[in-house]
Amino acid sequence: MTTPQAPSTPDQTWGAAPAPAPKPARSPGRKIAAGAVAAVIVAGGGAAIWAASSSAATGTQAGPGAPGGTPGGGLGAALHGEYVSSDGNGGYVTKIMQTGEVTALSATSLTAKSDDGFSKTYTITSAQATGLATGDTVTVVATESGSTATATSVTDGEAGPQGQGNPPSGAPTRTG
Repeated sequence: MTTPQAPSTPDQTWGAAPAPAPKPARSPGRKIAAGAVAAVIVAGGGAAIWAASSSAATGTQAGPGAPGGTPGGGLGAALHGEYVSSDGNGGYVTKIMQTGEVTALSATSLTAKSDDGFSKTYTITSAQATGLATGDTVTVVATESGSTATATSVTDGEAGPQGQGNPPSGAPTRTG
């Protein structure tokens, strides 16, 4: 009669750490609880992001062409700037807006100088020049292509454009 022998184990080297014991499997209840905690964290984070972005969207300052660009804040307070807007055909166009004093005027060009000293010359039409004089305060919205800025609207006064280059209602505007 022979006695069964225990399976042989490889020789262990002196000082070597024993192999780690396998971790017990998690029960289905623990997996469900962990998933629920993760879902709550994700939902809470999404709600926090939504709250932060929606409160930022209701602020009074907005960029050019954005809703809320009203006098006293955002675009209405700008002396001059450059922005990109849709061209209406799936592309984009660079626009310039400037409020300043007319320092030079002809039937084809207008130079405006803002209170901070910024000066720019715009190509205009004779219809846009009609009724303007050197010394008038105007708001010009123009498209820029290379080094040429072509006025799309010239508005008398400091009302400033709203939206994507549109003057406020009631302001005398010359488009071309």
